[in-house]
Amino acid sequence: MPIKNLRCNEQIRISPVRLIDERGVQAGVVETAEALRRARDAGLDLVEVSPNERPPVCKIMDYGKFKYSQSKQKQKHHEQKLKEIRLRPKTDPHDRAIKVDHARRFLEHGDRVQFTMLFKGRERFHQDMGKEVFDAILRDLGELARIERPAAMDGRRMTMLLVSSKTAPPKKPGKAASAQKPRKPAAEPGATPATAAGSPTAVASPKTHSPPVGASVAGGDAAPPVAAD
Repeated sequence: MPIKNLRCNEQIRISPVRLIDERGVQAGVVETAEALRRARDAGLDLVEVSPNERPPVCKIMDYGKFKYSQSKQKQKHHEQKLKEIRLRPKTDPHDRAIKVDHARRFLEHGDRVQFTMLFKGRERFHQDMGKEVFDAILRDLGELARIERPAAMDGRRMTMLLVSSKTAPPKKPGKAASAQKPRKPAAEPGATPATAAGSPTAVASPKTHSPPVGASVAGGDAAPPVAAD
């Protein structure tokens, strides 16, 4: 809805009106006095939102809060425009500096800027002069400007299109891609499986069984039992 001064409360002279209550529910066609009474009971305003309808459409709302939210939306919305700045290959440096200042303000406002250099007569055979001027303009603008279309001839004109570098920042790699860890190489066949991190590698050793008491030892007789004292 465009921002404009709408009639509200006692400024609404037409009766009856089609009413929308504070909850956004259609309340039907009622007398203006009744709609005003409902708005006052709710502690809000009666606003004529569609004056060209018959009967006009009125809504119960906080008009001050409505105007504030509409003004904030208008400040956030900016339609990008194309601004053209014309110059010649032999434009005076002082005049060129003024044109660069204009371009700087346009770029800071979020607009696109097209520099157009006009060549006349034998100037067409000295296109290198135009490119040198455009290079100097880019140096003057610095990091504020980004080339959308580089300098190129179009008939007798050389054009270069610039945009603000703030409008389209370079894309950064996603966190998921940067945080992804490289995969560990697969274990070779026959290799010992890795143990848990931080724990020493376990070496399997064959189990040894001690012979029972009184059993014969290989190559000899059984040891005699020890007598108790």
